[in-house]
Amino acid sequence: MQPLRGLTVVSLEQAIAAPYATRQLADLGARVIKVERPDVGDFARGYDQRVNGLSSHFVWVNRNKESLALDAKDPRGRALLHRLVAGADVFVQNLAPGAAGRLGLAAAALRAEHPRLVVCDISGYGDGGPYTAMKAYDLMVQSEAGLVSVTGAPDAPAKVGISVSDIAAGMYAYSGVLAALLERGRTGQGSVVDVSMLESTVEWMGFPLYYSYDGAPPPPRAGAAHATIYPYGPFDAVDGRVMMAIQNEREWARFCDRFLGRPELAEHPDYAGNAARDAHREALGALIAARFAELTAAEAIALLAAVPVAYARVNTMAEVWAHPQLAARGRWHEVDTPAGPVPALAPPGLVDAAPRMDAVPALGRHTRPILAELGLTAAEIDALAAAGVART
Repeated sequence: MQPLRGLTVVSLEQAIAAPYATRQLADLGARVIKVERPDVGDFARGYDQRVNGLSSHFVWVNRNKESLALDAKDPRGRALLHRLVAGADVFVQNLAPGAAGRLGLAAAALRAEHPRLVVCDISGYGDGGPYTAMKAYDLMVQSEAGLVSVTGAPDAPAKVGISVSDIAAGMYAYSGVLAALLERGRTGQGSVVDVSMLESTVEWMGFPLYYSYDGAPPPPRAGAAHATIYPYGPFDAVDGRVMMAIQNEREWARFCDRFLGRPELAEHPDYAGNAARDAHREALGALIAARFAELTAAEAIALLAAVPVAYARVNTMAEVWAHPQLAARGRWHEVDTPAGPVPALAPPGLVDAAPRMDAVPALGRHTRPILAELGLTAAEIDALAAAGVART
């Protein structure tokens, strides 16, 4: 299913937030032209060399795209970029604050010149306000949004182990662009999608924000356990760690009987209701941990499944690559890269047996054909490359 076939997205993008958003659009069939610096390209290309010499971040978020290596600061490159945007359906950028405006690509100017264009600006803190010009890397935004304050162990705040603020902004940009395209289909008019990493992350902070409403204490940091529901977290079996969760009193009673072998605990006043169990989690945790310590992980999982309550293995990355559920559902496919083919996960939600899996592009891989589409001759393209304005 590629409902965005025939639509063109031009993206001045770097790092994760905007590339993640445009990869979702590309997965749905859009033509995504990724505009990069001719010298180094998107700086995420240099984050590491873990995928056959390529960056893990870059391979993850840049399949199905065309790479145009063009110096937009040079007047010649800037003019070509404007011509490219004039023929696009969507323009996306996550440059430093003010940079798009200096290139003549501010949202207001673009919308005035191209009424059907959907413009998507992604920034750390949004345009306007005292934080507009601040650098906004993922960990900075996690901190500003309060996420770090509720993550980690009681004595050690921690960041989330993935670029969650970038991903949140990327997904709101993606859904915002889809909504704007639907609106354009009704009205014929484009619109501006303005996404900030801070606002995206704070939206996801709804539970701890409301839990601490009106000056109430925030949820405590509880490591891998749930901060306010108990038991809900990891326990150590003889040979591994198992995650489990109790969500209601019916499950709690069965757990006490069928897993702990102590049905009387279900009615114990210290453990009657989640609030009581949470208040007495240290004592209750010791009882549950003692039972897990008698079992292998496989034995514990079999008992939890028989209760039944929710459980999970605490998998390593190697175990996720080999996850039997992903394999059974045929979710792994193959995508080409400049360093050879690598596995790639099919877009969640889509059930197409052959999802779009076009290559992760080398820097400037599509510069020559894209400039030729704009009417440049081979000699003109060669001249731009020789001058460092383009990379072919």
